[in-house]
Amino acid sequence: MNRISHPTADLILHNANILTMNADCQKARMVAVRNGKIMTVSEKAEIKGIAGTQTKIIDCLGKTIIPGFNDAHCHIFGFAESFHTLDLRPGKIHSIQDIQARISELALTSPPGKWIRGRGYNDFYLAEKRHPNLRDLDQATKNHPVKLTHRSGHAHVLNSLALTLTGITKESAEPPGGMIDRDLETGEPTGILYGMSEYLSGVIPPLGKAEMEQGIKSANETLISLGITSVQDASIHNNIQRWQELRDWKEQGHLKPRVNMMLGIKALREAREQGFSPKTGDEQLRLGAIKMILNQTRGHLNPPETELRQMVLDAHQAGFQVALHAVEENTISAGLLALEYAQRVYPHPWRKHRIEHCSICTPEMSERLAKLQVIVVTQPAFIYYSGERYLKTVPPQQLEHLYPFGTLIRAGLTVAASSDCPVVPPNPLIGIYAATSRTAESGQKLLPEQAISPLQSLWAYTAGGAYASQEERSKGTITPGKLADLVVLSKDPTQIPISEIKQIQVEMTIIDGQIAWQRND
Repeated sequence: MNRISHPTADLILHNANILTMNADCQKARMVAVRNGKIMTVSEKAEIKGIAGTQTKIIDCLGKTIIPGFNDAHCHIFGFAESFHTLDLRPGKIHSIQDIQARISELALTSPPGKWIRGRGYNDFYLAEKRHPNLRDLDQATKNHPVKLTHRSGHAHVLNSLALTLTGITKESAEPPGGMIDRDLETGEPTGILYGMSEYLSGVIPPLGKAEMEQGIKSANETLISLGITSVQDASIHNNIQRWQELRDWKEQGHLKPRVNMMLGIKALREAREQGFSPKTGDEQLRLGAIKMILNQTRGHLNPPETELRQMVLDAHQAGFQVALHAVEENTISAGLLALEYAQRVYPHPWRKHRIEHCSICTPEMSERLAKLQVIVVTQPAFIYYSGERYLKTVPPQQLEHLYPFGTLIRAGLTVAASSDCPVVPPNPLIGIYAATSRTAESGQKLLPEQAISPLQSLWAYTAGGAYASQEERSKGTITPGKLADLVVLSKDPTQIPISEIKQIQVEMTIIDGQIAWQRND
């Protein structure tokens, strides 16, 4: 009689505390992987029958395994560029004088005319309590164009040479949604620009190919060391050229996490003409939502309501998920009305659209979002890195509804968590700590009644991210048949004091059943 041979695993992780993150968050002790997919999940540590001579077996010594972290809203190109920009984040920079010193130092070793870029300054934490301006930057260098990016990513400062090269003058009209700060007496630009990243990206030369390749390698190493196995690139600038760059980096092995790339609304027509459709791609690189930005400039909605409705409808009818950047209550409401209009004109109740940030959201707005089954993609780590500023600068009537994680979940909304990197560092464990403690880096508490549990936070960074990109059938939980993207943690976030969560270390990151990164102490 012939014996029936059973398939054996390529990798087995046993003697582990496994949080599967499935519907009932079943716990397990062993997970086996074959051909890049999860083969078996068991409450027993027994590996007999699935281990072969070529199987790699890892004793986890009781450490915790969770699905790979999924950063549901970040900016991969911006993160890669950040490794070639001056780091001006709070803690490293304390004043405009510090910024000037960093620029002057770099200018000494840079040929005249070479762009100097800096990122991460926050006017709230500078001694002068203001943005630097062109005069400040001109004092640092007049021979190099300088562009600084605010920590939020939505404000920039240029020196005089950079203003000249970008064509911004006293006579310049402001682009839609943008604002040129001007001297009240002369009308001359001060160098401070708001909401003009799209304009600047079209007139400032990008980093060279070699610099970007070096940057993406550094970004990759950071992401996998933090247990991030999937990212969703939410840049409004994403187009077909960027898709190809990501494809090249994936094929060359420079970027290991899986990428779901949103497409800027302006690139939609070109993409469709070239044969791109919803979910074009594969498990390594997939086309995601159509990204649109809603903001208010001088009290006016941009884009205007009629234009917004048509943009949303066009993407919706083409079969795409829509991702709306909306921060304030007014822009969230306008986005919701546009989504309601699209579903009314062209009903597709199973297509779940997204609101990115949803920063100031009342219980009433949460109920409206839930009724339309909108997915909210939020940034818990903002509480940690900017909580002190929020407490001092956000009006009380808005502060009581700021990043209301508890309200969103109680309303029945699907909530996904993200970093918005490089706005803040992409460490998911800092985000989980912030969501569960509502504690700023300064130690101050921000709406502690909106705290959620460690398990809910973990779900938002794993399964929630998969739902946000409509990939929940293939990732987000430790379930047989799903992609073998796993993270080994030093401790279980659900079983330790909340104050200790941010000290948890990633021990191992597994992507596609292969060890992508491992801590070497």
